[in-house]
Amino acid sequence: MTTQILSGATGVLALADGTILQGIGVGAVGTALGEVVFNTAMTGYQEILTDPSYMSQILAFTFPHVGNVGVNVEDVEQIGDGSGTSARGAIFRDAPTDPANWRASEGAGGDLDAWMKRRGVVGLSGVDTRALTKIIRDKGAPHAVIAHHPDGQFDLEALVAQAKAWTGLVGLDLAKDASTLQAFDWNEGVWEWPAGYPRVEAADKNVVVVDYGVKRNILRALASTGAKITVVPATTSAEDILARNPDGVVLSNGPGDPAATGEYAVPEIKKLVASGKPLMGICLGHQMLAIALGAQTVKMEQGHHGANHPVKDLTTGKVEIVSMNHGFTVDRDSLPDAVVETHVSLFDGTNCGIAVKDKPIFSVQHHPEASPGPTDSLYLFNRFAESMRA
Repeated sequence: MTTQILSGATGVLALADGTILQGIGVGAVGTALGEVVFNTAMTGYQEILTDPSYMSQILAFTFPHVGNVGVNVEDVEQIGDGSGTSARGAIFRDAPTDPANWRASEGAGGDLDAWMKRRGVVGLSGVDTRALTKIIRDKGAPHAVIAHHPDGQFDLEALVAQAKAWTGLVGLDLAKDASTLQAFDWNEGVWEWPAGYPRVEAADKNVVVVDYGVKRNILRALASTGAKITVVPATTSAEDILARNPDGVVLSNGPGDPAATGEYAVPEIKKLVASGKPLMGICLGHQMLAIALGAQTVKMEQGHHGANHPVKDLTTGKVEIVSMNHGFTVDRDSLPDAVVETHVSLFDGTNCGIAVKDKPIFSVQHHPEASPGPTDSLYLFNRFAESMRA
């Protein structure tokens, strides 16, 4: 054991190539292993840190000031709780500031640092996040260990070795852990001023959402179209889904390698496609739908993580500003003839949406519920609702 005491540092980030970044630890005390990615969003840090799609990842925020709006119970995205099924760690340029917003929960519960401690999210502040972002840009998302110890003692060699030994996200099925264990109903709609989240009582369509790590706002946006929502586990068979007699099925977002989760999910998705039911996929659901239709997915070097990504809807010619969070992408060159590309990233030209010719089946890579535009992509939920009514 080669314990080192870093002068003034209470937190470190140890990359698999031996690079050590040090700073001041925040949040939970301990260590966390994962893939380091940068997120370019200027707001929404609580939603980002509770997005199940970030499972087994450590987030570096490129925006320097984080924490000033505090945290609250309304902005949590995951159905479960804790860092086990969301972001494992967080990296900040400056230490999280004290909350100064009317929506922050009262007392210590509204403070980001205290909230991270309760959730088990290991944090590191005082880091040159611009330099870290350049490392990720030039070399890809590294494997790393983030550590926070108030005494400043770290076995740096062991941390680097742990990061180097990790096999990463390729081949890793995380959806089964992020998913609900049993089916449940959902009737909460999108947030409204000043009441908050309303209950949607009137529903003219039944929608089954397959939960690979679904976000609450996806369920809210669906409910607000007038749909009765039933959420089922990731491993639910197509027969069990169709036995609920849905008017449509949604394949949710989620973490991990789509090909790995697809080992058990894709055969069921193929059956759903064959059923003729309207089908909508989001993020991981989009990727696995593409696989079920005959396409392939590949790991990206840096991935797309942020709330300022321009995407063009090729069906309308309009450009929308979207929220993205994915490290895998659908290989557009592998799309079969029966599948049409509907959306494309204006950053790098990667695929962001598909549709099946002459069938009510489509999917998108981005998160239409996340409101970065803020309502640029909500039309997709209405498009899905219209396909069910048709």
